[in-house]
Amino acid sequence: METIDTWLGRQYAHAATEMLASVSPCGTIMTRAPFGQTIRPMKGAIVASPVPGAYDPDPDYFFHWYRDSAVVMDAMRVLYMNAAFLPGLLVPVADFARFSLALQDLDGRAIVNNLGRRDSVAPEFRQFLRADEELAAVHGDRIASDTRVNPDGSLDILRWARPQHDGPALRALAMLRWKHDAKFEASVDADIVALVKADLAYTLRHSLEPSFDIWEEESGLHYYTLCISAAALEAGGHWLEECAEPGMANACRAQARKILAVLDGYWLEKEGYYRSRAPVEGSNPAKALDIAVILASLHGGRTGKSHSVHDPRMHATLSRLDELFGREYAINRDLAADRQPAMGRYAGDKYFAGGAYYFSTLAAAEFCYRAGLLARGDGYLRTVQAYTPQNGNLSEQFDQNTGQQTSAPRLAWSYAAFITCVAARRALNPPGAAGNR
Repeated sequence: METIDTWLGRQYAHAATEMLASVSPCGTIMTRAPFGQTIRPMKGAIVASPVPGAYDPDPDYFFHWYRDSAVVMDAMRVLYMNAAFLPGLLVPVADFARFSLALQDLDGRAIVNNLGRRDSVAPEFRQFLRADEELAAVHGDRIASDTRVNPDGSLDILRWARPQHDGPALRALAMLRWKHDAKFEASVDADIVALVKADLAYTLRHSLEPSFDIWEEESGLHYYTLCISAAALEAGGHWLEECAEPGMANACRAQARKILAVLDGYWLEKEGYYRSRAPVEGSNPAKALDIAVILASLHGGRTGKSHSVHDPRMHATLSRLDELFGREYAINRDLAADRQPAMGRYAGDKYFAGGAYYFSTLAAAEFCYRAGLLARGDGYLRTVQAYTPQNGNLSEQFDQNTGQQTSAPRLAWSYAAFITCVAARRALNPPGAAGNR
């Protein structure tokens, strides 16, 4: 196996190119024939994967997810900051802001009023359509909780896990970071400001309400969504203070404190980890220990001692995840001394291979780098290297028994996680520094 630094240099460039292929993918037309749809993406849309699929066997990830798109936007900012301020990256940021603002005008009632809309859907696929009552309720404030839209800027007509509250909070964080690190033209800056204020207002209103989790499987109060919401409200409160809006700033900060107090109660002393969700009737107890907690610390970017990469309880949670996946996955048995386990989501995962995720394993590495643990972080990164094919393409998962890639190919989130992970490593151990391998 080539040295980690040689591989990183090559893989980083490939990851950047591949991630950007999901941004404004206007050259790809997606046809969902059974649903009578032809999707022509708009500038500013970000698809989870640019590879059209129809669960044949690859899943259909040709949607603009609020969460995934915000993760990609933040990774684009990292590219911008680490490549001599590439001016070309400011254009898709402007497009993203315009696209996101335009979504606020969507109205599900217009779809319901089209009485013949089901006629173009194959009879055996009509069971997958959203109910008219649900669609009719999607307008105004509900748009921001709708999880995903088509990349042509239209509402998703398919049944899915809704509502979700993490997308607006993540988007606010990403755009606030862009405002801090780059200078935009006045019109673009105005769009960003309008988008951030709308997302902060939404998060302020809904952050302590139940929603579906990051994996879109269970409704409740989830660590990831709460942590991201608190981080967005904290950052937003500071920004609003600078904008001379003390009333809104104070409200955001107060709500953030409430959320953090709730999160403190997610620590399980006996088990030694932060639980990923508050238990509700019907929830799966196996999901309590979940990589989503580690992702929350990274995406939220909190710098304090609690619920951040500096939180000893967060480190304990990562150690418990190491034990879990080291025990569950065949590919983690008999690891070399310089390797760490491939990481999945939670115990007993059944989605596709139910295996390791690139972004989960990269998150463990990035967590360690941000916490100053170079050798441990490199252990996870070597595991990613071992299961990355020669062409550098990253899917969503790699099988827990064989290591073969599975689920969505060329996943934008996988590449985004790689980019932010490498940036964290370089910040800790710059190229050419003593001890760099």
